[in-house]
Amino acid sequence: MGFILNETSDDEAATITAGAFHKAQYTVCRKRFIYMNVMRSILLTLVAIFGLIATSCINDDFTDSPSATLTFSTDTLNFGTVFTDLGSPTARLLVYNRNKKGVKISSIKFKDSDTPFTFNVDGVSGSSFRDVEIRGRDSIYIFVECFVNADNSFEPRKVSDRLEFVTNGVTQEIEVEAWAQNVIRLKGMKVDHDMHLAAEMPYVVFDSLTVDRGATLTISPGARILFHDGATMIVNGTLNAVGTVDRIIDFRGDRVDDVLPGISYDVMSGQWGGIRLGSESYNNRIEYVDMRSSSEGLRIDSCGDLTRQKLTLVNSWLHNSSTSVLDSRYAKVDAYGCCFSESPFAVVSLTGGEHNFVQCTIANNYLFSAVTEPNLSLYHCMGSDDGSVSTGDIPYMKANFENCIVWGLGAPLNRVDLTGSDVYLRNVLLKADGNDDDHFVDCIWNEDPLFLTVRNDYYFNYHIQPDSPAIGRGNPDYIIPACLYDMDGYDRLPSSGILPTLGAYANPVQTGNGD
Repeated sequence: MGFILNETSDDEAATITAGAFHKAQYTVCRKRFIYMNVMRSILLTLVAIFGLIATSCINDDFTDSPSATLTFSTDTLNFGTVFTDLGSPTARLLVYNRNKKGVKISSIKFKDSDTPFTFNVDGVSGSSFRDVEIRGRDSIYIFVECFVNADNSFEPRKVSDRLEFVTNGVTQEIEVEAWAQNVIRLKGMKVDHDMHLAAEMPYVVFDSLTVDRGATLTISPGARILFHDGATMIVNGTLNAVGTVDRIIDFRGDRVDDVLPGISYDVMSGQWGGIRLGSESYNNRIEYVDMRSSSEGLRIDSCGDLTRQKLTLVNSWLHNSSTSVLDSRYAKVDAYGCCFSESPFAVVSLTGGEHNFVQCTIANNYLFSAVTEPNLSLYHCMGSDDGSVSTGDIPYMKANFENCIVWGLGAPLNRVDLTGSDVYLRNVLLKADGNDDDHFVDCIWNEDPLFLTVRNDYYFNYHIQPDSPAIGRGNPDYIIPACLYDMDGYDRLPSSGILPTLGAYANPVQTGNGD
């Protein structure tokens, strides 16, 4: 049969046989092949020419002038806290040759032969280097690590050395320092009986820390529980983490250095897994705790008995999570004087159950992705897709928010029908235009609370400024003993006739130090 190649202007089809078609096709392909080879040859020739030009422009001349010194990206490499027997993250030092001509560094080494620091030059390891060349207006990388052996001390100790560069007879030094801290390692640990974690040394959790059903884990004031990448705490028994205003308990990742100079890993979510309270876990108490930089935040699994207290949160700050900072499902939870902040999703997500939030701040200035959900999400119940769990099988939510602030990126509240529900927001400052009704009582609508937070500077502080509209807008009837004092120890009702300030912090401050 024939193949139609084209149509003539008079609509008369022109055809050729299959053999003729293949011959024509071969001719075309051969011409294209020859053309491509010619162009390839031309291109390779041009690349070679430009390579020769570029090479001729490089000045291989080296100077031995003592004035041709080096410059450095920093004069001090500070590792911060380094945990003994674990090693440190890698610190980077850039060494610049600002001179037109090249230089030869005759020696690079640490001054102390018994130094806890090691280094490599542009990826090559060694205890010392000689005759390292840096071309004119070029640079090299120095990568430094620290490893300190454990001893018997509780307190951190300073270790330091100087990295010495000798160029054209001139010696230049970079200070390298760290604070070595002994730690207690917990790997895949199961707490199957009542246990107490003291505060003498930090704990580093690898893999998981699980509290079995029937056991209680008590954590002392001032304790630091540091989680390695991906590590989690799973509580099927009871967690009793009660700090004090002067001795906060830390739950955080084990990266205690800076991701960039002056920017702590504290602001980065996803450093560890998070804490999960299992369905059979009750009577948990978290007080004066700083929990930050996790993947899942504090997750509370559903429970079948709403007559039993699942969790009491007092004067704690939960922040910087890759998912919701607090996700509670069908549980009985009370939160007093707490601050919840920074998540790409709902900062606080509540489904069913009974929840009370008094003198709390729910805020969002998440850095690392767009915020896709409201700061506070409320769901009466969630049925299963397959219909095995219907909305009628799960108790509806009861929730109270009193003397609180809900403000930040995204909407303050999801679109949920509160008609006929037991959900009430009383004396709450909301980032929204709205009006009071049966569920919103004496609320403040769309007035900036004036936090001290400066998101662009990676500074997160939810104390309020002296001219904040949140000052004196609370109802004293909602103040119970659990939230009479804030995280800083300030009295919310210092004298008769003084109305409480909304949110987690009672005392407005002018500066960003929380004083």
